Amino acid sequence: MVASTHWLASAAGMAMLEDGGNAFDAAVSAGFVLQVVEPHLNGPAGQVPAIFTEAGSARPRVLCGQGVAPAAANPEHFRDLGLDLIPGSGLLPATVPGMWDGWLLLLRDYGTKTLREVLERAIGYAEQGIPVLDRITSTIDNVAQLFTEHWPSSAQLWLPGGRSPQPRTLHRNPVLAQTWRRLLAEAEAAGSDREAQLDAGRRAWSTGFVAEAVDRFCRNAFRDDSGREHAGLLTGADMAGWEASYEDALTVQLGEWTLVKCGRWTQGPALAQQLLLLGGLRDDLSYVDGVPTERTVHLAAECTKLAFADREAWYGDTEVPLDELLSAEYTDARRALIDEHASLELRPGSPGGRPARLPEVLSSTTERPVSGAVGEPTVRADGTMRGDTVHLDVVDAAGNMVSATPSGGWLHSSPTIPELGFCLDTRAQMFWVEPGLPNTIAPGKRPRITLSPSMALRDGVPRMAFGTPGGDQQDQWQLAFWLAHTVGGLNLQEAIDSPMWHSAAFPSSFYPREMRLGELCVESRLGAATIEALRERGHLVVDQGPWSLGRMSAVSRDPETGMLRAAANPRGMQGYAVGR
Repeated sequence: MVASTHWLASAAGMAMLEDGGNAFDAAVSAGFVLQVVEPHLNGPAGQVPAIFTEAGSARPRVLCGQGVAPAAANPEHFRDLGLDLIPGSGLLPATVPGMWDGWLLLLRDYGTKTLREVLERAIGYAEQGIPVLDRITSTIDNVAQLFTEHWPSSAQLWLPGGRSPQPRTLHRNPVLAQTWRRLLAEAEAAGSDREAQLDAGRRAWSTGFVAEAVDRFCRNAFRDDSGREHAGLLTGADMAGWEASYEDALTVQLGEWTLVKCGRWTQGPALAQQLLLLGGLRDDLSYVDGVPTERTVHLAAECTKLAFADREAWYGDTEVPLDELLSAEYTDARRALIDEHASLELRPGSPGGRPARLPEVLSSTTERPVSGAVGEPTVRADGTMRGDTVHLDVVDAAGNMVSATPSGGWLHSSPTIPELGFCLDTRAQMFWVEPGLPNTIAPGKRPRITLSPSMALRDGVPRMAFGTPGGDQQDQWQLAFWLAHTVGGLNLQEAIDSPMWHSAAFPSSFYPREMRLGELCVESRLGAATIEALRERGHLVVDQGPWSLGRMSAVSRDPETGMLRAAANPRGMQGYAVGR
């Protein structure tokens, strides 16, 4: 089974399985296709965290395909530039690209196919063209002036003939196809051994012509959403000094279920905190005809606020008191803060008695310029067009399972590097420049990312992989899915289709780091009575329409029967689940 945010990626993954490949081969092939078919949401120089299990193993692992901050990136540099926030676009917020190395490492160690086999479909779509989605066109329209006036290499690629490619026409990226073919040629020059080829392909990226092109390009200055021009900090040496890696997953017991997430350098623990808080309120949670009750949404939203306040105060690529944050004693104390009314405060806790500290910039009312390429790719301040990033889930007949959330390097994150056909990511915007915070920028440090794939074990056996794009909303929409599945008793597709909601009552991870205390965005299918009752509790409810929130996908495997299942998001008519 393969489920992803685009039908062509799901088809590419399924083709790998039909050709005798395993779930890891399928995930890598689908991941490369997503870089071509959803260029407004991810790209070759982006990042990829993934959670996976091998057949017969109950030990989930994390693939860290998230690169680090450059050696020159420190708070002083940004303060010297007069910046209290890191811009969300341009070259300044680039981290080391992690997706290429991450995918190739996973393929080398767990896959069976060659680099040529997993790349061929992505190369074909780059050369022959992909059907343009409405949102690709609207995204390019939004940044057309920026491209024309300040990012000419992006205008050349994305504004052929001076206009955006129109929906349902074909758009080609032959330069990207050439880049991939050159990487493939250098990989295959290492000989016939599959692993040697993959290692050579990794070096061709991190120490070869790709790194050289990135280094040269970053010495230029381009307009970013600070309203000024800045050169980049990323160098070829930064790329040569980093490689993808594996680490233990975070696991949290929830009755018969075990939730599996990435660790402290992601927002993943926030889903665990939300579910632990709700665990003591389970008798108050219910669904009627597949729709959550008003009390269910209220309690979930209040738990979300507490978990994400802790995310802001405590999470980062540093020492984080996760054991205490996830402890029963701390959770009980935090749950006691929840009452029948919506909280309008940002309330981080004090695990182990440590005083919580929030960034001082959150109290600033400074107006910040906007270039048209605002940090998170398709999320506006008014809540419309929500959903960034891409996601994929794969399970094969043997029981191998992968959940991955690739992102970054979307077409409007930074100027296109002309000789490569892609642009750099902007994940460093998620750092703070204020010293002394868990997520303060530092050389060689990973930003605290929103990318948050998920897996679940049941009675100790891998059962389900799931996830969604959506920035800060990822672990909120996954919460809605989890509750629909485990409390509401809905199957995978019904749980994805069930009405979703999310809170905006904490700082956004994306420039300009907005926060809207009390705001609760909902799908109107919750029902007019439920929405009115939520408003009476004090929630500032924003009705986003009937089918607007979340881009979930999921796969599952029944270990007793071997039955595989998959489901994908119907919103936008783009996600796709396929299998046999």
